[in-house]
Amino acid sequence: MLEIVVKTENWERHVRVSAEELAGLVRRIGGDGDRFLVLQRIPDLPDVFAQIWHETGGDYTVEHRDGAADRHFEARAGEPEAVIAALTGWARQDAGWDAGVAWSPLDMGPVPDVPALELRDDDREMLEQHVREVLVGGYASRAELAELAEEYLVTDEHRPVSRAQATALADRMWLERVAEQAGWRGETDPERLTRAFAALSEAGITARENFACCRTCADAEIGAHAGPEARGFVYFHSQCTDSAATGRGLTLLYGAFADSPEATAAVGHEVVAALEAVGLRTAWNHDPSRAIEVTPLDWRRRLVG
Repeated sequence: MLEIVVKTENWERHVRVSAEELAGLVRRIGGDGDRFLVLQRIPDLPDVFAQIWHETGGDYTVEHRDGAADRHFEARAGEPEAVIAALTGWARQDAGWDAGVAWSPLDMGPVPDVPALELRDDDREMLEQHVREVLVGGYASRAELAELAEEYLVTDEHRPVSRAQATALADRMWLERVAEQAGWRGETDPERLTRAFAALSEAGITARENFACCRTCADAEIGAHAGPEARGFVYFHSQCTDSAATGRGLTLLYGAFADSPEATAAVGHEVVAALEAVGLRTAWNHDPSRAIEVTPLDWRRRLVG
C-alpha cells in the first residue's frame, strides 16, 4: 500500500491505497463533481502535497509542493499514464520520480508574515494543552486542529487567535508529534485496537473508533452505520478518546440490535475476546449494563491527517 491519503472532489477519502487503486482514481476523474484528486503523505506534512485536475476531453494538470511557496511546481500531460507514473513515484518517494513530465515553477506570490500570539501565559498554556490532548488522540487532521486553536479562546467580544496564527500553532505542534512518533517501534496499542475492531466488523459487529461526540449522539447514530447482517455494535466516542490520550484508559460502549440483556452480554464477550486476541487487556464483570474498560493502555496513535 502507498502511505498516502487521496481526497476527491466528491468528498471521498481513501487511506493507504494500492498503486492500482491510485491509477483507477486518476483514470476515473474528469466528470462534473469528480475532477480532481489531492494527495497527502502519511503522516500529513505542512505544505507537502500533490494534486491533479482533469476535465473530460482536456489535458491533465498536475501540481506538487515540497514544503514552501518557492517549491510549488506544475506540469501538464495529455494522457493519464504519465500522471499515474508521476503520482505513484511521488507517493513512494522514488528517486527521480519527477523526471517523466516537464515541471514549471508556479509563482504563488509573497508569503504573509504571521504575527506572534499575544496571549496571557495561562491562556497560552490552556490553549496548547487542549490542542495537544486532541493531537495525541490521533484522529484530528491539521486543518481540524487549526480550527480548534482558532475557536478555543473566542468570546463574544474577542477572537485572540487568527486563522493564520492557529494554523502556525497547529502545524508546530503537529510536527513535534511527528518527530516524536518517528521513534516508535512496532505495533502500538491503538493499532492493535484498530485490528480488533476490523475483526469485529468482519464478524458482524459494527465497530467504530472516535465515533460521535458523546454517548447520546453515538447511540442515536450507530444504527445508521450498521449493515443488514450486523448483530451488534461497539464504539468509543471522542470524550473516550480524550480520556485515553491523557492516560486514563479507554471505555468501550457496546450493545446488540436485538436489544436484550442476553444478546448485549454476548456482544460484550465477543468484544473482549477480539481485544484479547490482539494482546489488549480488559476489565469487565460480564454485566451487560457495564462498559468495557481497556486497561492498561499505552495510547500512541500514529498521525494520518
